[in-house]
Amino acid sequence: MTSSSSTVVTRFAPSPTGSLHIGGARTALFNYLYAKGRNGKFLLRVEDTDRERSTDEAVKAIFDGLSWLELFADEEPVFQFARADRHREVVQTLVETGHAYRDYTSAEETGRLRDEAKAARRAFESPWRDRDPGEGDPAQPHVVRFRRPLPGTVVVSDEVQGEVTWANSDLDDLVLLRTDGAPTYNLAVVVDDHDMGVTHVIRGDDHLNNAARQSLIYDALGWARPSFAHIPLIHGPDGAKLSKRHGAQAVHEYAEMGYLPEAMRNYLARLGWAHGDDELFSDEQAQGWFDLDGVGKAPARLDFDKLAHVNAHWMRLANDDRLAKQVLDVHLARGHVLHEEDEARLLQAMPFVKDRAKTVLELADQTGFVLRRRPLAIYEKALPLLNGEAGERIGRLRDRLKLFASWDVFALEAELKVFAEEEAVGFGKIGPAVRAALSGDGVSPDIARTLAALGRDESIGRLDDALQQTK
Repeated sequence: MTSSSSTVVTRFAPSPTGSLHIGGARTALFNYLYAKGRNGKFLLRVEDTDRERSTDEAVKAIFDGLSWLELFADEEPVFQFARADRHREVVQTLVETGHAYRDYTSAEETGRLRDEAKAARRAFESPWRDRDPGEGDPAQPHVVRFRRPLPGTVVVSDEVQGEVTWANSDLDDLVLLRTDGAPTYNLAVVVDDHDMGVTHVIRGDDHLNNAARQSLIYDALGWARPSFAHIPLIHGPDGAKLSKRHGAQAVHEYAEMGYLPEAMRNYLARLGWAHGDDELFSDEQAQGWFDLDGVGKAPARLDFDKLAHVNAHWMRLANDDRLAKQVLDVHLARGHVLHEEDEARLLQAMPFVKDRAKTVLELADQTGFVLRRRPLAIYEKALPLLNGEAGERIGRLRDRLKLFASWDVFALEAELKVFAEEEAVGFGKIGPAVRAALSGDGVSPDIARTLAALGRDESIGRLDDALQQTK
């Protein structure tokens, strides 16, 4: 389970009490990038020791979120609860070496003593800290506490926060084992990180105080501490702590809103970390560039406009076949009845529509015209656009397009321009009617792109349908 000391090993260690939120996703990404950029290992540990709040559904949600983001661990995930015997074994070592002691104080008495210590503005001290261990009976209910060294300080040289110092006297003697023998969080984290060979602990700065306690446990066991890097949390656009009122928080919500995983990786990497002024970059560039020196100390702010900009960029670069499948899934979820040629139609249209959308959902909004069936029904509000002179003009355009040799979008643009000049009208007089004839409701890209997206036969067929309805 341990790794070579020369290998960089990072880990993401979520608690399975809910979905994978965007803050956790960014933490996972930073760990992934740091390891991959140094030919190291990225590991996953599920910290499921809180049995009342941990659920199988939450474990699945976390795994699904990481899978969607394509952040795959290099080894099978470790489940912390399954390692409880190993945790207890280490606690026994700490007791035997005098770095931990059994505390038989009742919960009620502990509460009273803790209140007294708080009123006196000092750390809580158990009366069993300096008593002879032989006075207690291990068969009786008790907790096991860590005996922090007094006096002295604990210093953590954090890769992001700098050197942070705590006085040992300000810390209390941490419970390592509860009355029921269950290991506590800080003890389990130290043991698991050591056994997994973790060299760099990169996590949110809400864990900074834990680094003090965990460092003392490392020292007591004679184990080398990992490098710590505590990254600021993510705030909402208004600078307040991220909450539901700011919108989507869970990773699966962003997937459902039509964002691409590569866009989320790009955006999250830039959220609190910088490489010069670079905003748009590939996974390979992120892995090569990412370093803890570039992580800021101030909380990062979500910017949904910037996320949309990044997503639009990656949609333009995305494989058309992949986008067509995703867009078809959205249409089906919205109640569209599947036809055999639907995916092929969307695939044909994709090069001409994808640069107008910022999300897959927007792309679905803008491709409804592609999936409509012939004979194409013209929506009532669009029918007046096809009457009289406009209808006659559509007939002349149809006849012209039937003779058109190339169906290339640029050639179509040139041909439409020539047609408008010959008709002696601005294209604004032609466009609405033609768009209504081709789309049914007037919602589509510009005319040349709409023609290219539909293809020759479908375009001419739809123009025929429209002319039939004007008679």
